[in-house]
Amino acid sequence: MSDAAMPATASGADRIDRLRALLGTSAILGPAELEGRDAGWDAANFNAFALARPSSTAAVARLLAWCADEGIVVVPQGGRTGLVGGAVSSPDALICDLGGLAAIEEIDAETGIAVVQAGITLAALQQATNAIGLDPGIDLAARGSATIGGMVSTNAGGIMAFRAGVMRHRVLGLEVVLPDGRIFSDMTRVIKTSAGYDLKHLFIGAEGTLGVVTRVVLKLEPVVAARATALVAIADAQMGLAIVRHLQTRLPGRLRAAEIMWRTFVAATGAALGFDVSQSPFDAPCVLGLEIAGEDFDEAASALENGLAEIYDELDIEGCVVATSLQQAERLWSVRERTEILYRLHPRAPSFDVSVAGGAIDVYLSRTLADLRLIDPEIEPYVFGHLADGNLHIVLNLPGPLDEAMQEDVERAIYQDLAAMGGSLSAEHGIGLTKRAAFERYADPVKQQLTAAIKNLLDPTGICNPGKILDTKLVL
Repeated sequence: MSDAAMPATASGADRIDRLRALLGTSAILGPAELEGRDAGWDAANFNAFALARPSSTAAVARLLAWCADEGIVVVPQGGRTGLVGGAVSSPDALICDLGGLAAIEEIDAETGIAVVQAGITLAALQQATNAIGLDPGIDLAARGSATIGGMVSTNAGGIMAFRAGVMRHRVLGLEVVLPDGRIFSDMTRVIKTSAGYDLKHLFIGAEGTLGVVTRVVLKLEPVVAARATALVAIADAQMGLAIVRHLQTRLPGRLRAAEIMWRTFVAATGAALGFDVSQSPFDAPCVLGLEIAGEDFDEAASALENGLAEIYDELDIEGCVVATSLQQAERLWSVRERTEILYRLHPRAPSFDVSVAGGAIDVYLSRTLADLRLIDPEIEPYVFGHLADGNLHIVLNLPGPLDEAMQEDVERAIYQDLAAMGGSLSAEHGIGLTKRAAFERYADPVKQQLTAAIKNLLDPTGICNPGKILDTKLVL
């Protein structure tokens, strides 16, 4: 870290007073005001000397320019639901909370776009767009707390990524305040643009290390009239993919979700939610959660039942339950979405988030689970994910954090052959702090060099979310 980014010599109280003069008293929270507030997924999110909540792009720009002059590091925060330590702060840091920029500026039904501020939650945007027959085209379990700015910064995916893309595919335009306080504005509202470097993509997935996202233009999709849900007992991922391919051919454009859960995961979440996990489909090696769109609930349910019936005997499907009501559908989906149950069973359980090409999932998982058992015979991880795009979540049945040597062994088991298989060591959670060592060991060396070069170019003093993705000492 350069001298310019070293902690300021002024006392915390003095800096807080000066920040309040800059942005207003109500926009700054000191340690006393932060105490007792929910820090989100990681208690270290609130380790900073203060939290600033600017209410406009101009205010964010003033804040970052001031921090650049003072050599104060800035940690941008949204919903604080990230799992990789991307929002963790330190005592010398100032949090830039985007909760003060939570407005929907425009929804254009004719062109199917939304212009929003970065602090709005996904659920709030879904509610507003669904009311006029549109949808953000992306969904995830943390919708009630995850913010659009945070989702842009991690390039979030979710259950609809296989059909509507990840955030990179949803973003048309972007506004970002750079580390020196300049405002990069590319609020494009069209899909087609070939006017030189498309620089907005530098900031999508950058986890706040290159600046603070303040406003976003999103492409919207037509909302579906109704959905039907089923849980299907399957033998493995290959069988699940055969079902997915059949439904995509039989019901073009109607498959909305294809979530796979291995037995250990279903046994834990299903039992906690009151399901009899000794009965089909919960007792199968894997369970496939499906969602089909339709004109109304009955039509969608019938289409899903008929589609599965056509291949039931051919694939030797072991069991199936199709929801008969919206309430039952929500209950069935809760088996997949209530992942916090795992972390209640194993506090701070180490979790991993990888992408594997669909046809290689079973081979990859067989090898990985065997290697994990060699590390510790008691390891029986919870595995689940988005089957149609190859995104697997692996949560160890151990409390965290692991000691350094075991962490390295576990990462080797999970990451060692992903690149050769065309996969990724992070599918949708980002790198943050917890995956930084893995990024340094397993990411392409030239990619790491270019990442460091871009960081140095845009943030030469290292004030924006230092230490995330890359070790600051190695960058500057």
